[in-house]
Amino acid sequence: MKNLSAKLALVTLTLWVGSLWAIGYIAAPTLFSALSDRQLAGMLAGKLFTITAYVGMACGLYLLFYRLATEGARAFKQGFFWIVLTMLVLTLIGHFGIQPIIQHLKVQGGTAEVMHSVVASRFARWHGIASILYLIQSLLGLALVLKNR
Repeated sequence: MKNLSAKLALVTLTLWVGSLWAIGYIAAPTLFSALSDRQLAGMLAGKLFTITAYVGMACGLYLLFYRLATEGARAFKQGFFWIVLTMLVLTLIGHFGIQPIIQHLKVQGGTAEVMHSVVASRFARWHGIASILYLIQSLLGLALVLKNR
């Protein structure tokens, strides 16, 4: 059983980090380049990022519990544990903190494309913050994958 949970942890890590990279750096940019309707591309990208956030929450929780179950208190002294926790916190901040702000700004922007509305500068600022946090999370995930080899 221990071997199964170790393999599941590896699959979980791969799923989480793979989804971050696939959605954030392949799917979302492709939507914006392939679709002429930027609002539709943004809506679809938003849905993909929501799925990625929930995948991250589930994977992060599993990886933390797995480490605690297998390592006990030693888990708190391992970089792996703290990187996973940081990634999970960034996921929670992005999904429950920043995304609602961005959604609210889209609504405030009205029917016009948000980047041509009165809230464009605030939208760009929050979108930039979300992008930076996502990049940090992606790089931390890459570090975990490389460290786990």
